[in-house]
Amino acid sequence: RLFHQYHNTFAPLNFSDYEAISRCEQEVPEYFNFASDVLDKWSQIEKERKGPSNPALWWINGKGDEMKWSFEELGFLSQKVANMLSGPCGLQRGDRVLVILPRIPEWWLLNVACMRTGVIIIPGTTQLTAQDICYRLLASRAKCIITTDVLAPAVDSVASKCQFLKTKLIVSESGRAEWLNFSSLL
Repeated sequence: RLFHQYHNTFAPLNFSDYEAISRCEQEVPEYFNFASDVLDKWSQIEKERKGPSNPALWWINGKGDEMKWSFEELGFLSQKVANMLSGPCGLQRGDRVLVILPRIPEWWLLNVACMRTGVIIIPGTTQLTAQDICYRLLASRAKCIITTDVLAPAVDSVASKCQFLKTKLIVSESGRAEWLNFSSLL
């Protein structure tokens, strides 16, 4: 907090606000959406400053490739992904999506997009087996699964057992039969 010039405006210096909320002494909004109530507000502040800003997301992989997104870019891209989830993927508020991705930028976009749309995200580790994936799909009644081309064969091997699964979205440069491609849709 000490390094940010706007710390008094956005972050309380103690936990008294949180304590007041838990004691019902402070009004809690009826509807709160992190993507629109926090991320979009930071995006607006970033626009008004009209200068260089700190990145909202700074991702670096093991090869040294990096990606930096401002709050405005993260907000815009997450809105596009939200449109993708509610459009071609056919998801609505309350639907569940199983996301099995390594921590790549798309993982963060999907998290924020699910917050925007009210879709319930079920994160999964990339170490899941086909049996693990099947169990999670059946238990959650997920309508969509999003993964990479590494786990797509495992998903295909169990998809016929998962009657609720309607959409399969792959995050890959290459396409796959019966899968929507994240990059193409974006």
